[in-house]
Amino acid sequence: MPIVTRTFVKTALVYFVVALLTGMLVAARPVLELPPLVIGLTPVYFHLFMVGWVTQLIIGIAYWMFPKYRRDMPRGYDSLAWTTYALLNLGLLLRLVAEPAQTVSPAPSWGWLLALSALLQWLGGLAFVANTWPRVKER
Repeated sequence: MPIVTRTFVKTALVYFVVALLTGMLVAARPVLELPPLVIGLTPVYFHLFMVGWVTQLIIGIAYWMFPKYRRDMPRGYDSLAWTTYALLNLGLLLRLVAEPAQTVSPAPSWGWLLALSALLQWLGGLAFVANTWPRVKER
């Protein structure tokens, strides 16, 4: 298994645990009278789960299992795979900060961070498609 795949899968597992803990915290808010900041964690929970866990697990396994690109570069460009990893995770980490902050104290700066977060994740998705597209071919 390539190191990029192992990194995606291990990171996805960490996000899975963090997403479940975040979901428990959100669910416990009414019972435990937690601060309003916890309300802002609802979209964070979904992003941790879908982008952090599901998407990264899929990307990591796809990078490993899809048909070979070329004999000398069987999985395409490693640098593009690492770029995908960096962009997705940077965007997700920005969202983890900006989403609750925007909920508690709305400000244009938090909105811009959310937009930047979305842009980084989108660019990560494009990097994945660019690296994977040539590997999807007929025999």
